[in-house]
Amino acid sequence: MDSITILFSQALNVSLQVGDIAYYTDDANGVAIQKIGAVTSIDYSLNSITCSIEPSQPRPTLGVSFILFSKDNSTNINALTGYYAIAQYKNNNTKRAELYTVASEIFISSK
Repeated sequence: MDSITILFSQALNVSLQVGDIAYYTDDANGVAIQKIGAVTSIDYSLNSITCSIEPSQPRPTLGVSFILFSKDNSTNINALTGYYAIAQYKNNNTKRAELYTVASEIFISSK
């Protein structure tokens, strides 16, 4: 297994962890996604990641490829035990208003 180091001009996503799987696409619509491999190291000071990659796997194109990652779902699944949230919605307008939908997004923040 080979390794590949990818440097980024922007700061890395804070939720990126060693063991996550990196992918890339050169397709503007993101249809043809290619697997790079598991992230083996992260250097936040250089904005770089190192991944394992199969020798026969095509490499991302410098300046063209969009890099993305996914979490390993066997280690990142857990319930929200002991956590809760309270939401309060206020209408500061004098006119009547209707609330059609409410959505939320959660993530692990206390590792």
